[in-house]
Amino acid sequence: MWGTGAIYDHGAQLVEWTPAGHPGVLFLSRHARFEPGSAIRGGVPIVLPWFGAGLSGDRTPAHGFARLSTWQLVAEHADAGGDAEVAYTLSSDEPRLRADYRVILGRDLRVRLTVENTGDESVRFEEALHTYLAVGDATRINLTGLDGAEYLDQAAPGGLVRARQQGDVSITSEVDRIYDSTAAVTIVDPSLQRTIEVSKRGSASTIVWNPWREKAAALADFGDDEWRRMVCVESGNVRDAAVTLVPGQRHTLEVLISVCATVC
Repeated sequence: MWGTGAIYDHGAQLVEWTPAGHPGVLFLSRHARFEPGSAIRGGVPIVLPWFGAGLSGDRTPAHGFARLSTWQLVAEHADAGGDAEVAYTLSSDEPRLRADYRVILGRDLRVRLTVENTGDESVRFEEALHTYLAVGDATRINLTGLDGAEYLDQAAPGGLVRARQQGDVSITSEVDRIYDSTAAVTIVDPSLQRTIEVSKRGSASTIVWNPWREKAAALADFGDDEWRRMVCVESGNVRDAAVTLVPGQRHTLEVLISVCATVC
């Protein structure tokens, strides 16, 4: 048996992936809300068709409606090797899009989001797989793979700032950065004595987020101390990297997450 997992129709949201021999890889807040109209704090929320407040800066709800919607389950099965696979779909009229989402749970985690323009006009949208990863102590982890990448710092004291990453990413205060990067990211976690690698295809943006003490205390669905046990490494296409599709065109975002007891 490869391990255990759990996914909800609400948001098509994966909330658990625990491969055999490892602690759970996905973080889920003990204060997460499982109710209509609320986003689930943890797991892998699907951000679509806008990120944050959107390109216009005034879109609601935050991060789009996909994570608040009930997706239609269209397939589920386990293959001969024991991997479990589920598939969901969601359609919207404004914008005219169809999203197909496939999750394969096994020794590795594979997720694929395909968005199709079902309308008669070009559509521009943002997307991200807002992956919450469980760590032993966020202040002790290092994120490799982003050295040299430019990023937008959304937590800078004076407002939005463009910068370039130098070396590994560490968590020493609130981190909310959108990196221009297609590279894989590895989370080195000495507390849990493991590494988690996040590789991707069809993604030009990597978002790294940890709310730190003050922001965590202000979130009603997040424990005051839970910031230590998580880091978000999100794969997507946001802001200047937003996707434009002509009628009938599709775009696929794929993410592969692997966990190793030593460096992968």
